[in-house]
Amino acid sequence: MVVLLVLLGLLFLLIVWAIGIYNKLVRTRNDMQNAWSQIDVQLKRRYDLIPNLVETVKGYAQHERGTLEAVVKARQQAISVSADDLARKAQAENALSQTLRSLFAVAEAYPDLKANQNFLALQEELASTENKIGFARQYFNDAVMRLNNLVQMFPSNVFAQVFNFRTGTFFEVEEAAQRDAPKVAF
Repeated sequence: MVVLLVLLGLLFLLIVWAIGIYNKLVRTRNDMQNAWSQIDVQLKRRYDLIPNLVETVKGYAQHERGTLEAVVKARQQAISVSADDLARKAQAENALSQTLRSLFAVAEAYPDLKANQNFLALQEELASTENKIGFARQYFNDAVMRLNNLVQMFPSNVFAQVFNFRTGTFFEVEEAAQRDAPKVAF
């Protein structure tokens, strides 16, 4: 009788332990999905700011049409990529970041534009949003790492395989040039 109670107790502890691992896997996967949603929120904010910035620049830099069109096109491409396709979304966002850099380089050539209060406010908002996107990406990558650790490490990897949990994909810089610090010349 005592042996049966000990075995039932061990079985109960094993079940509680398994439920704990499963719940941790679910919690970590949800944390990763929430982190991606936070990036999405900041990207939406960026998308909303870009048309205002482009319109402000248009008034000063009529002959910079190619740069402005490239920014608008990159924005549209980034918006059109499904949030479920992380690799393509990251690639589109990196392309948008590159075109925004080109836009700010154009702005440097127009002293009147650089002094325009609307442009300065929009530029500050966009810079703030870019910082928030950077922090959100960092948090997302941390969440992906936590999930990947659980999915790949024993004993949780056994449960991850049984319940079809998959590793996440890190948000990475696509082009090596984006890793270099920008050069500022006065």
